[in-house]
Formats: sequence, structure tokens, C-alpha cells
Amino acid sequence: MIQSFFHRWERTLATVDTNRVIRPFEWGPEWIGAPADAADPAQTIREWSRASVADSDAFYAVDAAADYTIAGDTLTFTSALVSPYDVNNRVTARIFHPRAPKPRPLADQPIVIVLPQWNSDAGGHVALAQLYARFGISAVRLSLPYHDVRKPAELERADFIVSANIGRTLHANRQAVLDAKRVVTWLWDQGYRRIGIMGTSLGSCLSMITMAHDERIRAGAFNHVSTYFADPIWRGISTHHVRLGLEQGIGLDDLREMWMPISPWPYIDRLRGRRALMVYAPYDLTFPPDLSREFSREFTRRNVAHTVRVLPCGHYTTGKAPFKFLDAFYLTRFFLKNL
Repeated sequence: MIQSFFHRWERTLATVDTNRVIRPFEWGPEWIGAPADAADPAQTIREWSRASVADSDAFYAVDAAADYTIAGDTLTFTSALVSPYDVNNRVTARIFHPRAPKPRPLADQPIVIVLPQWNSDAGGHVALAQLYARFGISAVRLSLPYHDVRKPAELERADFIVSANIGRTLHANRQAVLDAKRVVTWLWDQGYRRIGIMGTSLGSCLSMITMAHDERIRAGAFNHVSTYFADPIWRGISTHHVRLGLEQGIGLDDLREMWMPISPWPYIDRLRGRRALMVYAPYDLTFPPDLSREFSREFTRRNVAHTVRVLPCGHYTTGKAPFKFLDAFYLTRFFLKNL
């Protein structure tokens, strides 16, 4: 009865947005630096993805930005991975500090990079960042590619970061990780040493990959987790319209392989020795809970330490009272203990 109740509630909340667009399937090899008219785009992307995972340090390598700019509470800089959209190439992040910060060196000040969920607006996760600040933890809320101020005028939703274009999705999510790493570099250069990262849904995937490729990050909280990038896109109710486009040209097994570079699964071992929190919900129809449990089991099998917290709700209902307060409690307590 409880499951049926939450599933109905999840489906109701998922239908609030009525502007989802079924876009045609595209290989998009030009987004990974291959010719747009590649003779075998599927094989081209497959080989590129395998090589990217095999040398993920190079794939996610990034230098500091040359143009970090602070105006009030906003940090901006140029993205390391250029897209055809100028508005998307300028990264924006809002910084939140405790109102009455203790007089201590920045090296002793905990700070968390916050990556919100897919299709979040400019206010997404701002309340969470403010909550961290209330408890003495500074926060940097990063706008993801194609979101809020980075969204091209022709888009109503952040469709270009998760879409039926294989190459563009790879490019956009790699861009997000490189953007987050540039934030880490800026914080490090300012003097911060107690750096954490967290993300929700799509943001959890990106934050986990960022942490896996940046040893300066001490702790990471992953809010709604999954094994592979492809699986929740294929199975989740939030992305059913994306699957309808993908099905025009590809199946799940091939999609999982091609999107492996932007999946958390191959990078689990890289978190060994640091602090990780996984949060999932048993009635989640967007990030199916069996994927979350499988992810946790793999951490255990590989002896990678982590903590798991289970919310008694679903994906969308995590944002509703009282579940949002419980989620915020888990996340805040984790960083208070581990930064």
C-alpha cells in the first residue's frame, strides 16, 4: 500500500512539467571531435569511450581558468570545454558563507561544492547551500551546463545535457565535471583545504566523477545514486521522452557502453580512502532503487568505505516535507562530521 501511494505521488509530480520534447536520435560524433559524417559513428563513439575510460585522468584533466571573476557572491569563469553556445561557455557559481564566520584560516574552513539536479532553475539547491552556511559550512552552488543562466534562448529545459544525441550528452557532462574541477582549483588557490562536494540525481553522478578525479576533495555526498548513466535515463519516468528518442537508434547495452565515461561505475576504486555518503529512496521511479543498492554493494565488494542513508519516499517526493528535512539532515550531518 505504501509503495502504491508513493508511486502514484511520484507519477503525479512527474507530470507537472508539460514541456518535455521528444528529440530525434543522433549519434553526434562531431561532439567528441570526430567527423560529423563518420562512416561508422557508432564504432567511432564506442572506441572513443573505451579509450576515455582507460585514461580517465587525461579525459578529465583541466587547468585553472585564466579569468576567474568575483562580483558580490558570484564566481564566473570560462568553461574549459567549449560548446557552440556562448552563454553556456560562461560558468556561474554562487558562494554562500556563514553569516558570522569564525575567525580562522581558510584552510580550516569547510566548504562544499553543490551540484543540483537536472533541469533545476537558478534557485535549485540554494536553500541547501544556505543551510550549510547556517551550520558553519561555506558552499559554492554551481550552475550546470545548459541550466538557468547558461541555457540557450531556444531551450525551455536543459535538454542538451541529457538527450537522444549521444555525443552531445557526453560532451555536456564532461563539461560539467571540468567546470566543477575548475571550482576546486579556485578554492584551493584561495587557501581552502577542507573541500567537499555533493550532488542530487544527475548532480550526484557528476559530483562522484569529479571527486574520483580530484584528490583535493575530502568527502562527497551523492543524493540519489545509480550505477551507470544510461540506466536511469532508460528506465526512469523523468526521462521517458529521452528514451523514446534514443530507441530510434540504439539499445540499452550499447548506450551503457558509449556513455561509460560519464558513468560513476568505472571510478568506484578512485574513492578509496575518502568519505562518501549515498542517499537513495526505495520508492524512486526516476533512479530505480535496485540500481542504488547494486551501486552500494559494489562499493562493499571492493572494500571502498561508504555510508548509506535511505529516505522513506521517492525521487520527486524527496523535495516535499517532511522528507526534504530528513535529507537535508543526513547531508548536513555528513559534512559536519567529515570536513
